[in-house]
Amino acid sequence: MPDSENPATPVTFPPAFLWGAATSAYQIEGAVREDGRTPSIWDTFSHTPGKTVGGDHGDIAVDHYHRYRDDVALMAELGLGAYRFSMSWSRVQPTGRGPAVQKGLDFYRRLVDELLAKNIKPAITLYHWDLPQDLEDAGGWPERDTAYRFAEYAQIAGEALGDRVEQWITVNEPWCSAFLGYASGVHAPGRTDPAASLRAAHHLNLAHGLGASALRSVMPARNTVAVSLNSSVVRPLSQDPADLDAVRRIDDLANGVFHGPMLHGAYPESLYVATAGLTDWNYVLDGDLELINQPLDALGLNYYTPALVSAADVSARAPRADGHGASDHSPWPAADDVAFHQTPGERTEMGWTIDPTGLHELIMRYTREAPGLPLYITENGAAYDDKIDSDGRVHDPERVAYLHGHLSAVRRAIADGADVRGYYLWSLMDNFEWAYGYGKRFGAVYVDYATLERTPKTSARWYGQAARTGALPEAEAV
Repeated sequence: MPDSENPATPVTFPPAFLWGAATSAYQIEGAVREDGRTPSIWDTFSHTPGKTVGGDHGDIAVDHYHRYRDDVALMAELGLGAYRFSMSWSRVQPTGRGPAVQKGLDFYRRLVDELLAKNIKPAITLYHWDLPQDLEDAGGWPERDTAYRFAEYAQIAGEALGDRVEQWITVNEPWCSAFLGYASGVHAPGRTDPAASLRAAHHLNLAHGLGASALRSVMPARNTVAVSLNSSVVRPLSQDPADLDAVRRIDDLANGVFHGPMLHGAYPESLYVATAGLTDWNYVLDGDLELINQPLDALGLNYYTPALVSAADVSARAPRADGHGASDHSPWPAADDVAFHQTPGERTEMGWTIDPTGLHELIMRYTREAPGLPLYITENGAAYDDKIDSDGRVHDPERVAYLHGHLSAVRRAIADGADVRGYYLWSLMDNFEWAYGYGKRFGAVYVDYATLERTPKTSARWYGQAARTGALPEAEAV
């Protein structure tokens, strides 16, 4: 039936719409000491006592490195048309410098060949948070040289796989790398320096621009280059001018700091003003903004939940309800006088409010922000406390309802004129959920962490039916 919020919305997606699922290297691969791979910042962080729930780490993860053929066969069985995965930088280039380790590249060559043999389109993300530890030891993302090292890595990857992989993403969620990694410290490398986090944000932007150029220098012209941003939908608690100003400031830190230079070749002036007490931005050198402002072939949007903010008394010291982990240090530089509020409604196991209208709003924003630029939803999904039933199945009706609501929002956006080309479910399977360890299950496929056996959940079957038909089954049709 047509969407209940808009009876005129078509019931099917465009025929060429890509139905995919996504993962990242450190969360699934394991094999952290095999074939020349060296530690990344997430190896170091997760092995540091107190940094992850239960001391969990990705040493084995779900052993995708050895089980990739079975995992690809499972994708094909489910009817997926695309698979977005990330490459482990330290598996390809162990020190973040110099020549590649061919055994590391060979794993990705085998994975790509397996996907293509099953008619599944590979989409590669070059950086999903796992910086080689050697580069962090040299200063990490706050250092300009890291961006140039990334460009070298991008060229190596493009030369090795550009003949077979057409979709490329430079960096995933640079906001998390910069601000959770270097300001609040809840992600690797666990630093708590707000000024350094702003430098990191700029150098991640620079890495994107340099990496995009490097990819294009060695790949066929048919290939596409994109970036995946976890842009926030920031809403005010009230229409009070102070709350509206709080929205603008958080929007600058969540969105404008990345899409400003990437899409428009400039940082928001209001961002410079707000952060003047922390930095003079002297690391933005002449020509940097032009390097960052590379033409994009597509934009990836990652969405989970909206943010609700207001002005706050800086002395109140209330816990932040921004959904980004507990820390005495804020991931929002120079915004200590902004309060985050839990939005009303049902929540996932992460405590994130379920609100598909935010996804529609985000898509339409970037339809206006970057007219003519194709969009992909490169991450969207939910964590629930999934368990295997006595019949050996995993029933997750909450996730089915979540997917139905958010895919309906995508369909509405397409009907409203947005050029959305595909959707990548987060995640293909349960895995290492960063600082939350293995306690949060985002997968459409259940993983028994004792045996590593994979069991498709109800949501996987539902999503597979949508992928095969191009239409959304009723939420109860599982």
